[in-house]
Amino acid sequence: MKSAQMKSIKNGHLATDPSTALDKKTNAKAEMHHRNVHNHGYDFVKLAQVHAPLRIFLSANPAGKLTIDFSQPSAVKALNAGLLKQFYQVQHWDIPAGFLCPAVPGRADYIHYIADLLGQDKDGQIPQGKQIRGLDIGTGANLIYPIVASQSYGWNMIGSDINQASYSAASLIVESNPNLRKLVSVRLQKQPKAIFSGVVKDNELFDFSLCNPPFHISADAALAGSRKKNQNLARHSQKRRGKDSTTTNQSSLNFGGQHSELWCEGGEFEFVKSMITESVAFKTQVKWFTSLLSKKDNVLPLLTLAEKLGATECKTINMAQGAKASRFIAWRF
Repeated sequence: MKSAQMKSIKNGHLATDPSTALDKKTNAKAEMHHRNVHNHGYDFVKLAQVHAPLRIFLSANPAGKLTIDFSQPSAVKALNAGLLKQFYQVQHWDIPAGFLCPAVPGRADYIHYIADLLGQDKDGQIPQGKQIRGLDIGTGANLIYPIVASQSYGWNMIGSDINQASYSAASLIVESNPNLRKLVSVRLQKQPKAIFSGVVKDNELFDFSLCNPPFHISADAALAGSRKKNQNLARHSQKRRGKDSTTTNQSSLNFGGQHSELWCEGGEFEFVKSMITESVAFKTQVKWFTSLLSKKDNVLPLLTLAEKLGATECKTINMAQGAKASRFIAWRF
C-alpha cells in the first residue's frame, strides 16, 4: 500500500491518481513512508549508546521518557549524528556552525517516495544498486539526501552546491566515510544563476534529480520564519520537558542556515521556475526532475509551466510526518 497520493497534470488541471494517503484498514493517515526506518520515533537509549556525545542533551520528560530540547541546534546536531551512525553507517558526520541541520526522518521520506516513483517504470519493483544515479541540487553542508539514498538503496549520488563552505564540508563527510566514498561525490556549482548547467557533464545520464529549494524570499523573511519556528519549538519543548522557561535565542536561525540554504530572490517559486525552465535543456540526460515545495499554492502553476515547456508527465507526491504535511513535484519529458 502506498502512503502517498500521486497526482498528474492534464490539460492544466491536477488529476488524482488512484493511490491514497489513508490506510485502508484503519483509515488512519500514514505518518511516514512504510520503508522509512524512522517510523517508530527515536530510541534515545540506543542512540546514546551509538553516539556518546548525545548523552549530555538527554533529559526525562514529564512522562519519564528520554528526549532532547529540539529548540537547541547543538542537541539536534548530536541527534542527527546518532541517527546517521545507527541507520546509515556514517561514522563521521559534522557540519560547520551556522549551517542547516535538517531533521533526518523527513528527508528520508523524500528518498523513499522517489524510489516509488522510479519503480513505476519497473512494474513496481524498487530499483537498487549503483546503476541508479541521482543528483541532489543544493546538497548543503549536511549531505543528508545522498547519504540516505546511497545507504538505503545503494544508489550512485552526486550532490551539488553553490556555497564553497558547504561544498567543502560535504566533501569532508564523503572522504571521512569509506562507505560513502564508493557511491557519493560532491560538485561545486560555479555559475551563480545556473542549476544543472556546470554540474551535469556532457552525455552524463541521471535517473532523477532532487532538490530542497530555498524557501524564503529574503534574509528578513528567513529570520522572521526562524523566530516563529523557534518559538513553537521552545513552547513544545517546555511541555515535553515540564519547564516554564526557555533559553532559546529567538534572534538566531533555527538549526542554522546560510543564505543559499534559506532564501533567494523570489523564494522557492522563482527558484523552481528557473529549474523547470533549465530542465528542458537536460531532458535527455535526466529521466525525472523533482523538487520539494513547501507552499501548496505553488504546485499547480509550476506543473502547468512544466507542461507548457513540453513535459509529458507531471506529478505531485504528498507526504506527511506527524501533523506536518509536505510534498514534492516531479516532471519528465
